[in-house]
Amino acid sequence: MTTPPSATPPPSEPRTPSAPRPPAAPRSGPRPAPWVRTRLRAAPLGTLLAAALAFVAVLLAAALPRAQDRGADQALRSFLNEAGSTRTSLQATAPAPASGQSAQALDRTLKSLLARTGNTFHVEAEKVVHGTRTNKRQPLMNPELSRPHRLPPEMSLLYVQQAQDHVNLVEGRWPTGTPRPAGGAAYAPPLQVALSRQAAETIGARVGSVLASAPLVDGTPSVEVVGLFSVPDETEDFWVGLDCLPRACKKTVGESYLWEADALIGAGDLDRMDLWGHDAQDFWRLPVDVDRLRADRLDATKKEIASYVAGPTAATLSFETRRERLRTTSWLPELFEQAHERRQAAAPLALLGPAGVGGVAFVVLCLAGALAADRRDAELRLLLARGGSRSAIVGRLLGEGAVTVLPAAAAATALAVLLLPTPRLAPALLSAATVALLALLAFPVRAAVLLTPARPAGRWRRPVAELLVLAATAAAVLEVRRRGVAPAGSDPDPLLVVSPLLLALCGALLLARVQPVVTGWFARVAGRRSGLVGFLGLARAARGSGARGAGSPGPSVLPMVALLLAITTGGFGAAVLQSVESNRLGVARLAVGGDAAISAFGKANLPDGLAKAAGELPGVRTSVPLWIDHDSALVGTVQRSSQVNLIVVEPAAYAELSRVLGCGSFDPALLATGGGDSADAPVPALFSSGVARLGGSGTFTVQPGNGAEVRVRGAKVIDCTPAVPAADAATVVLPAGRATALIGGSDRPNRWFGLGPVDGDRLRALVRSALPPESATPAATGAASPADAAAASASPAAPATGAQPADEVYPVRTSADAVAELGADPLQRSAERLFWASVAGAAGFALLAVLLTLMRTVPERAALLARLRTMGLRRRQGVALILAETLPQTLAAALGGALVAGAAVTLLGPAMDLTTLVGASVPTGVRLTAGPVLTQALGLAALVAAAVLVEAATSGRRQITTELRAGDQR
Repeated sequence: MTTPPSATPPPSEPRTPSAPRPPAAPRSGPRPAPWVRTRLRAAPLGTLLAAALAFVAVLLAAALPRAQDRGADQALRSFLNEAGSTRTSLQATAPAPASGQSAQALDRTLKSLLARTGNTFHVEAEKVVHGTRTNKRQPLMNPELSRPHRLPPEMSLLYVQQAQDHVNLVEGRWPTGTPRPAGGAAYAPPLQVALSRQAAETIGARVGSVLASAPLVDGTPSVEVVGLFSVPDETEDFWVGLDCLPRACKKTVGESYLWEADALIGAGDLDRMDLWGHDAQDFWRLPVDVDRLRADRLDATKKEIASYVAGPTAATLSFETRRERLRTTSWLPELFEQAHERRQAAAPLALLGPAGVGGVAFVVLCLAGALAADRRDAELRLLLARGGSRSAIVGRLLGEGAVTVLPAAAAATALAVLLLPTPRLAPALLSAATVALLALLAFPVRAAVLLTPARPAGRWRRPVAELLVLAATAAAVLEVRRRGVAPAGSDPDPLLVVSPLLLALCGALLLARVQPVVTGWFARVAGRRSGLVGFLGLARAARGSGARGAGSPGPSVLPMVALLLAITTGGFGAAVLQSVESNRLGVARLAVGGDAAISAFGKANLPDGLAKAAGELPGVRTSVPLWIDHDSALVGTVQRSSQVNLIVVEPAAYAELSRVLGCGSFDPALLATGGGDSADAPVPALFSSGVARLGGSGTFTVQPGNGAEVRVRGAKVIDCTPAVPAADAATVVLPAGRATALIGGSDRPNRWFGLGPVDGDRLRALVRSALPPESATPAATGAASPADAAAASASPAAPATGAQPADEVYPVRTSADAVAELGADPLQRSAERLFWASVAGAAGFALLAVLLTLMRTVPERAALLARLRTMGLRRRQGVALILAETLPQTLAAALGGALVAGAAVTLLGPAMDLTTLVGASVPTGVRLTAGPVLTQALGLAALVAAAVLVEAATSGRRQITTELRAGDQR
């Protein structure tokens, strides 16, 4: 019987191993979709949110190191630029060679000097100044030259190779080589020189003058002035150290003076230059390009410059140039050390903000991973039950994360590099890679933990971990109190910088244990009252809505840790900045003498009515006009007579000024004088500690500079007085009234101090309006010397445009201007900007932590609200329920954060040195004030409450409607 083709063939004999196996038939049907693509398409919103979170976290991680580098570099360069080009240059000198001196020899040495630079520091080659100068100035014996006090002018000769590019020849010609006498005659012609026109006019020389010096043993050549030049810009760095070339200098000799003028010679006379004074020196000034220095390479730069000055490089240069006595000096090593110390002092504040935002971001990434794993718990367990291994599941989750996180991290890193250009790239890449790795691993690691078989719970694990955190915190705090946040001579210890974070972590762990208990107690209290919203919301807050897993449920600790970290770091840093501002204001007030001050030069008085008008300006709370004499003498001390500062002032106003400034507070009643006192009774006086150190007892006699005489008795010794705040100043303060009657002229003040928010521009305008036109010069106000007064009276037709401005005759100073000057340092500004940017980032991440927790409970909360809606719950009550559930943890975190921030200021504040941030020497320590801490705590709490309210009001209705349509499927 024939078998049909469609029938199943009978079983055949087993194939031998050598028989070839027929090819497998191709599978029919669609191929399975890739896992990663399927999962990402299943939750597009979650994918976008995860990418956005990774992008923001990596962007901050890459941007903060680059912002720190930019701020440090800017501060270093600003500090060095303020030091001046003289202190930031390499000064190389060597004796001029006995033979073969030429411009080419100077250039060859310069080339060798420049060849050893360019590694960690660069020299501005176009600004190099080099040449030769005589070491001693020789007196010019020509009788026609200017001789004040019968002292002849003195001159030295210089050859500066770049001089012609910085001057304008106004008369004659530029000196060249002096022609040699023919036939080897013994006669030596004069050296050709060029003088500045100002110097020539001062000493009385002109083109063609032959200037002869004092004869020496073997003869000294004379010089012939062949040209005059002018200097367009005497403030140019080129003229630093060449002061007597642009104009003649005045040299004081006892009570007399003489003129010093330097002259330029040509390159052809270099070989004869040493005859002028028998000694010449070559010099090279190499200005270092401070705008190319980097703070992160400061130590290497310091070592290289030290080697250049006195080390292997210096020895090599001496050998290459064949100048054994080549010496190089520089202030740069000392300046680098000062810059390093300044950076160390500002580092705690600059590192505190990034540490805070880093800690909060770490918590948020861990929370996001935990919530994602919790949301997909059922799916992951189903995969495990169907035969999937934990390693395979974790690998698939890593693939999902790589597609989401890595492109976002790469884009964020590139954006940070483009927005914040700086030479150093490694810290930004390392920080970005760390955060990207954390964002990538948070979800898979949490999933691996969930899929691990449950082990018996150990009740000892959490207490032991909390005790370890507490021990680390206590050790860090004790070390900070012992060494300080930034120990002298070393960089800040990371453990010391994160001390506020450890305190915040301890506070969060403690609050996590206390908050459910307290919230549960409030829930029981609310349960005894009518109404369901308060009881249900507080009960869910105490239980921890959305909590899963074994054991008793409770609220998540991570959002509370994020909030406490943000509030603690923000409050602590804000307290530091508040102390900085307070100290700046105190220093500025002491420097000014109040919030505003008007002074008169010398012994001149203020214009009539000016002090009264200044006291009536808007904002002036206290007006203190006074008379001060710095040339008074105190007779009767151990030294018989001592010079003191004498102040005559109204006691009550001066006491208020002293109290506000914190400088020598006293009771004004001590200076009260009764009407029954006799005319010869001593006047009560305040003595500064400087007067007390002079010794003596009983009464003293004060002799003002105008010749009067007043008997005084000490009523109190004060350590400081606002008018003369110097610690070692000897000052006597007398009350106006009797002292005014005894001291002539003391009724007209020569100083005015004011307290209050005084407008400096308005005060200067008042001074200008009070100054008579004929008093616009110091001579008319009594501030000029008798000679200047005579000159002014001899030229009454002088133009008014040459008069001295009123605000220079009577200088006006305000504490606001002084505070601005103290805070103008880029190091301070960069540290403050970085801190506030970090605080904003930490607040944003803390808010995100709360919202993530809130979004995780959306399904459960929507189901609950849907059930309650069917029982008559109104929409407004639903919003109130959400707030009652969410806000207890937020308010507890705000209160706990404020307390922890206050504890951090109390424990760590005394160890912080604020001198660099203030800009002046101040006592070490941070003062605890409630304002900055409460502002941070309440501000973040209000921000979180507003975000929760907006979320509840906008999304709650849609979610409840969806639940009501779909029904309860749980």
